[in-house]
Amino acid sequence: MFIKNLAVTTAMAMCLSATAAIAGVPADVADRLDKDLNPMGAQRSGNAAGTIPEWTGGLSQPPADANYKIGDRHPDPYASDPILFTITAANMDQYADNLTETSVAMLKTYPDTYKLNVYKSHRSCAQPPAIYAVTKQNALNSRVTAGGDGLEGAIRATAFPIPSTAQEVMWNHKLKFRNFKLTRQFAAASPTRGGNYTLVTVQDEVLQNYSDPSKNDISELNNISLKYIANTIAPARRAGNVVLIHETIDQRKGNRKAWVYSPGTRRVRRAPNIAYDNPGTNSDGLQTTDSFGMFNGAMDRYNWTFVGRGEYYMPANSYAMAQREIQYDQIFVPGGHINQDLPRYELTRAWVIEANLRDDTRHIYKKRKFWVEPDAWLVLNTSQYDNRGELWRLQEAYPQTFYEVPACLRVGETTYDLNAGRYLARTFINQETQINFFADELNEERYTPDAIRRLGVR
Repeated sequence: MFIKNLAVTTAMAMCLSATAAIAGVPADVADRLDKDLNPMGAQRSGNAAGTIPEWTGGLSQPPADANYKIGDRHPDPYASDPILFTITAANMDQYADNLTETSVAMLKTYPDTYKLNVYKSHRSCAQPPAIYAVTKQNALNSRVTAGGDGLEGAIRATAFPIPSTAQEVMWNHKLKFRNFKLTRQFAAASPTRGGNYTLVTVQDEVLQNYSDPSKNDISELNNISLKYIANTIAPARRAGNVVLIHETIDQRKGNRKAWVYSPGTRRVRRAPNIAYDNPGTNSDGLQTTDSFGMFNGAMDRYNWTFVGRGEYYMPANSYAMAQREIQYDQIFVPGGHINQDLPRYELTRAWVIEANLRDDTRHIYKKRKFWVEPDAWLVLNTSQYDNRGELWRLQEAYPQTFYEVPACLRVGETTYDLNAGRYLARTFINQETQINFFADELNEERYTPDAIRRLGVR
């Protein structure tokens, strides 16, 4: 199903390893969008084998037979699809060309319990027509600044639908379309080897300045791409801890700004350690800060290169996994990984990006690899190596299309620590209120140190 084209891969690698020097792509290249490329920049046609379909618009509204209103759980439009086959440690060699490093490592580490249930592929990702129009303008105008630490010429939508460097691919992931103002409540757990865990519940919200419909260019954003609040509300001993982030665009002009409110001290303090390889909030030490959401923050500690493109079995259309009737105890099970009866895998195209630690910097991960799905520019799999060059941690994200927006985002993510034999599961929403993508009540005044002090009072 996956035929390697060495000439194309080599040419792309040379192109994508370079730093962009000029803004945008030529007009005749941008005109490919919504033609042989879909409006996000992915190949519109399916594959020759017919196992990946043509993109025909995705899910831009609820399924015709679904009784759905905003705020409900999203009915699974593919609930009647049967499992086509299951990949296990016993038969994984048969599918080797289409397995990510993440899947291979998990199958080898947990040969008796880890598996991939593979279903028919559906290309459901979609975005609003107005965002498609902006995406095409971004294709003409966007550019990464010298060193790759900043961005110019883009706004609101995918910055580089036709990317020419590995860093541009990662900018697409970091600035993926999520609408302007949204609120969410999610659950996280880090089970012991025996399966015991304490459920952590977080209310978070984001003012996605980059998606502000009143802005016409990224230069209007005062170097802030988003403002984010995470308020831990359970368990009781952690309740009231609040994190505030102002995410900067150009790291040369200013690092990420972060503050933490602690109910124990009743003080707000600056938190410059909420960055890079410092342990992530509520992660039990199993995830770095810059691994939240698969990758976030500055890219300046790594050299970024393009490895290739291929077709891989990765999580997709995770509606069934996110339903309210699926209890957390059914997901967060003992054994080193979540319940693998629940995730849905499909054959999916991906761009593979590699990051190697620069000689003049430090990070606990010497090398990282990312599998990026181009219909929405989401990182779905990662692998992370320690400073001995040994594979250490793996990540997997579970996406679905929120067709009321529409936007394609994750409904959960996992980090697997091969050394500890444990995992971290977070951003699961099964028992929580539905994500609100139209939180018009949010305003700039909420995203200040004084505001989070009031928010954190128990």
